[in-house]
Amino acid sequence: MKVKKYAAIDVGSNAIRLLIMNIIERKGEEPLFTKNAIIRAPIRLGSDSFVVGEISPKKKKRMIDSIKAFQLLMKVHNVDRYLAYATSALREANNGLQVTAEIQKKTGINIEIIDGHREAEIIASTDLYKVVKPDQNYLFVDVGGGSTELTVYSQGQIVVSKSFKIGTVRLLKKMVDKSVWNSYKRWIIKHTSGYEQMSVLGSGGTINSLFKLSGNGAGVPLSYDFVKERYKTFQSMSPKQMMVDFSFNADRADVIEQAIRIYLMGMKHSNSSQIHVPKVGLADGMVKMLYKDKG
Repeated sequence: MKVKKYAAIDVGSNAIRLLIMNIIERKGEEPLFTKNAIIRAPIRLGSDSFVVGEISPKKKKRMIDSIKAFQLLMKVHNVDRYLAYATSALREANNGLQVTAEIQKKTGINIEIIDGHREAEIIASTDLYKVVKPDQNYLFVDVGGGSTELTVYSQGQIVVSKSFKIGTVRLLKKMVDKSVWNSYKRWIIKHTSGYEQMSVLGSGGTINSLFKLSGNGAGVPLSYDFVKERYKTFQSMSPKQMMVDFSFNADRADVIEQAIRIYLMGMKHSNSSQIHVPKVGLADGMVKMLYKDKG
C-alpha cells in the first residue's frame, strides 16, 4: 500500500481554499481518496472584482499572504503535487493576470484562471458517480461567490451544462438583475422539463452548512420544505444572530440567504422535491484530475 498527498488551491470569489488529500493506493483495488486538511481564507475577491473591476492592492496583499501560508502548509504536509485554479473573481478582474503573475513571482505558485465551462467539467470529475444513479435524472447546482454552474445528468452521463453569473457575492452587492434570473429559470425549465422525475445535487459551502444543520445521515437528501423553511428563518435574522445561533463564520452568515435562493430556484423550476448533498466541489475535482494525469 502506498500513500500520496495531493493538494488543490481554489481561488474563489468568496474565499481561497486549500484542500490536502490522502491518496491511498492498494494493489488490485481502486485508489482511496480521503481529506487530510481543508483551510479557508475568507478574502472575498469578488467584492473588488465585481464592483470596481479589479483586485485592490489590499486584497492582493492578503492573497499573497494566503498563498505563502498555503505553500508552507503543503511543505509541512509533504504534498507530492498540487494544482491552483482561480474562477470568476480573477477571471473578470482587469488585473487578474497581473495578480497571478505577481503571486507566481513572489511565491512560485502558478495560479491558472479557468472559465465557467472548465469549472463545471472539473467538478463533474469528482465522486458524483457514487451519488448519481444510472436510472435517475439530476440537476447539479454548484453555487459559488461569483457564478453558479448547472449540469444535467441522465443515465449516469452529462447531458448539458452552463455557467451563470449568479453568485452569493454578486447578490450581496445587488449585481444580478432580473434578466439574468430569467435566463437561469428558462435554462432549467428547458433542460429538465423533458424528464419524468428530476432530483437536484447541490454543491457549495452553504448547502454543506444546511446539510450539517439538518442532522441527516450521509446520503439522505434534504427536502424542498426543509430548505425553504431555513430560507425563511434566515431572512428574519441578522448575520450576527446567525453567527451566534448557528456558529456560522461572518462571511457565511451574510450570504447564506442569497445562496439558498439559488438552490430553491433550481429545485422549484426542475420540479424537484429534494436535494442531495455529496459534499464535493472544485478542489475535489482538481485533485482527482491531477491524479489521473500521471505526467
